[in-house]
Amino acid sequence: MPKSLIEFEIVSLVRKKRKDLNMSQAKIAALIQVSAGYIGQIEMQSSDSMYSYDQLNRLALLFNCSPKEFLPEEPIESRISETAPPE
Repeated sequence: MPKSLIEFEIVSLVRKKRKDLNMSQAKIAALIQVSAGYIGQIEMQSSDSMYSYDQLNRLALLFNCSPKEFLPEEPIESRISETAPPE
């Protein structure tokens, strides 16, 4: 099952920060104690692999930022509103 829109946005924000700091998937993996392949899976939209809250916290420590920086500024629109029953 692919990632939800919010999950993919979180992963995209982490990946952008990682690339801005010129860090490889392998380096990040070693620092948060997972395999480089796992980071690759997380960064694929079609994979349901995702960072845990603890991993996001470790990444924030590593990147010297707040974990909040991995969340979008605004809510992500989803199909939930399209499929919700009328009030």
